[in-house]
Amino acid sequence: MDVLYFAWVRERIGLPRETVQTEAATVAELVAELRAREDRYAAAFEDLSALRVAVDQELTDFDAPLAGVREVAFFPPMTGG
Repeated sequence: MDVLYFAWVRERIGLPRETVQTEAATVAELVAELRAREDRYAAAFEDLSALRVAVDQELTDFDAPLAGVREVAFFPPMTGG
């Protein structure tokens, strides 16, 4: 699946997107796999309360299932204005 990173998440990881092979069943399990990769991922996903996630371009929670998902995006909360 494609994993996209936006704003400071992208800055910490150093990539705007990557293709990930995963056995994770949920977004939370995917995050755990990513955190275990390197320190830069651990830093980006240190505080999940500071992140939002979208699965196939739909906002969702970290317990969302990944079966059949093509894209997961991580980004900080957006502000209106």
